Amino acid sequence: MQNVYDMIIVGGGPAGYTAALYAARAGMRTLVIEKMTVGGQMALTDRIDNYPGFAEGVDGFTLGMNMQAGAERFGAKTEYAEVVSMTLGGDVKRIVTTAGEFGARTVVIATGASPRPLGAVGESDLIGRGVHYCAHCDGRFYKGKTVIVVGGGNSAVADALYLSHLAEKVYLVHRRDTLRATKVYHEPLQRAENVEFVWNSAVFECLTDPATGRLGGVTLRHVKTGELSRLNADALFVSIGREPATGLVQGQLELDGHGYIVADETTKTSIPGVYAVGDVRQKELRQVVTAVADGAVAAHFAEQYLAQG
Repeated sequence: MQNVYDMIIVGGGPAGYTAALYAARAGMRTLVIEKMTVGGQMALTDRIDNYPGFAEGVDGFTLGMNMQAGAERFGAKTEYAEVVSMTLGGDVKRIVTTAGEFGARTVVIATGASPRPLGAVGESDLIGRGVHYCAHCDGRFYKGKTVIVVGGGNSAVADALYLSHLAEKVYLVHRRDTLRATKVYHEPLQRAENVEFVWNSAVFECLTDPATGRLGGVTLRHVKTGELSRLNADALFVSIGREPATGLVQGQLELDGHGYIVADETTKTSIPGVYAVGDVRQKELRQVVTAVADGAVAAHFAEQYLAQG
């Protein structure tokens, strides 16, 4: 291998480019490999209001491009290619891509996680036009409106509680007749007067309002009787889990029961010199601000690892 870097980062989202910034600024020869668009999931967000330093908010694509430019100012390089395989053991790790093979003394996995879709009819057509997967990102657009949250776990209940402070009405749709969420969430949810439960139901179809071209409601299917009914709403928030992009590291890195890479706040994985950052890492809060923190931490420990030989 002719191309051996001090650090290769797989994934060009906020965590990946923060790791690149800190590593390149520390004098490390750094490469980011991104298969599609700089910014990752963040690039699909029209407006981010909870990232510090932007009083009027910022769109995710612009923020991602700025992060890339900041890292490249200090010498980080970007290769647009798809990673085919990785061999993470040993002193020099091998990254095989559609653009060739690269070597790295340290590797940062920043491949992220994607929201798990419902698979409902019309869902994909209305993404960003009433169908959303992040209540904290997009909930503010529906102040005083009617919204639906789908799910029954901790994330769904937390989303419903958050939205209850913004929306006029929140429907929590769950395919069972009890919540899977831990009991700590139950009491505040019961106290929220504008939250209504819709039990034993699943979203069958997302309906387009012909006047606006946006979501106008959903068709629900009762899971026991099969009966269909309509529920009008301005927005649908899907909260049924995420799918971490860990296919490339299965069998090499330790994963938890949900498929996320096991790595604590040091971002160190089960293989020395390999770090996991952002949404792909096992963690409690997945936001842009926590992703960039991971990137900085990973670069710090990678620098220590290289210094120790």
